[in-house]
Parts: sequence; structure tokens; C-alpha cells
Amino acid sequence: MSGHSKWSTIKHKKAKTDATRGKLFTKIIKEITVAARIGGGDASGNPRLRLAVDKAKDANMPNDNVDRAIAKGTGGGDGVVMDEVVYEGYGPAGVAILVEALTDNKQRTVAEIRHLFTRGGGNMGESGCVNWMFKKKGIITFERGKVDEDKLAMDAIEAGAEDLNLEESVLEVLTSPEDFEKVRNALKEKKYVPASAEISMVPQSTVKLAGEDAQKAIRLVSSLEENDDVQSVHANFDIPDEILEQAS
Repeated sequence: MSGHSKWSTIKHKKAKTDATRGKLFTKIIKEITVAARIGGGDASGNPRLRLAVDKAKDANMPNDNVDRAIAKGTGGGDGVVMDEVVYEGYGPAGVAILVEALTDNKQRTVAEIRHLFTRGGGNMGESGCVNWMFKKKGIITFERGKVDEDKLAMDAIEAGAEDLNLEESVLEVLTSPEDFEKVRNALKEKKYVPASAEISMVPQSTVKLAGEDAQKAIRLVSSLEENDDVQSVHANFDIPDEILEQAS
């Protein structure tokens, strides 16, 4: 899973500094609204909302935007209902792709996602065709060279992490979804600063890509991520860091 985890870290850093911030704000606002609608507007009792608000803070989103999104989700907004949908399919060289979206118009979104798959050299599949290849995990990522890796590993395991992955340029702390917040907060208290922290769908096996297949896969995933209704894209590609860096 190293390739896609590295890609997520690159995007997380990039979104703070360039024109993608506006699009990022839109996606975070949608997530806050849905989280508040489902679990209530009190972040202290709503883990999903807490994570969304943390993402908003990390992106330097104004508090007014956050408050309006919560109000909209709890009935103080315009009444637009967002549906959570998941699309599945395959990219170049058989890469499995899982797309999570929030939409107020399912027909529009499914048509757009199918078009992006086709244009990108892939195809959208039936529900369940690739979902079984992924497991939901908490992923807390640190850039190598910026932390004491041995100490971080010990502190993460002590906090309840399930596993650690040491990749070419990042160290990943993996948790169960239920323990994600506990582990993240424990590491935060010890002054660790992650490059990214999220609950994500982790591939159980990967497809190594290089050359034109790697470029095509990156273009497809990027085009899906740029869609306004898409919240996250998960893929099981494993692409060398230098290609990912160039593509970013």
C-alpha cells in the first residue's frame, strides 16, 4: 500500500499551499454536514464530526464555515440532503479503485464517475467488485527523517497501534478505526506531528506499476479526486516515490 499512502501524504501537504484549498474546503464542509446530520452537532460525542472538524482546522478553514456546516447538518441550513455513495472499478493494469462520494444528485454523480473511469482507461464495476480487497484502518503517517523512528514505534504500539509500515519515505502507524483517535491523541500528547492522519480503506494487496501504466493510473485517480462530489479515492497501486513526486 506504500504507493497510495505516499500519494495521500503528497496531496495532504500540497492542499495547504495551492489553489486546491477551495476544493478541499468544499469537501470538508460536506463531510462536516453529513457527520453532524448522522451523529449530531456536538463534536465531543460524535467521533466522525471530531475528525472532520480536525481536518478543517488542519486546512485553516475559518470557524464560521465550520459552524455553518454543522448547523446545516443539524437542520439549521438549506435542507439539502447529501447521500453517501461508494463506486468501485478498475484502472489501468487492473488496479482496484474505490471511490467514496457525498452527493445531492446520485444520477449526476454516477454518470460523471463512470465517464472519468472510461476516459482514464478504466471501467466502473458492480458494487462489491473490489471492496473486498480493502479494509478500513486508521493511518497516521510521518515523514522519515523528521521523527525518532524507534521511539515513535514504541510509543505507537504502547498507545494501541496495530502495526507499523516503514516505507521509502514515510512511516505509517496503522490502527483499528475504533482506536484511531486514541492513538492519534496519544502521539499528539508526545509532540509527534504527523504528515497526515485519517481513517482510510487500506488495500490488502497491491499492484506494482511503472512507466505509462503508472502515469495513467495517477491521472485517473487524480481526475476522480478532483470531482466535486468525491470525498476520497482508494487504490491498490504501488508506484515508485519518484514517479508520485513528479506527478504531484
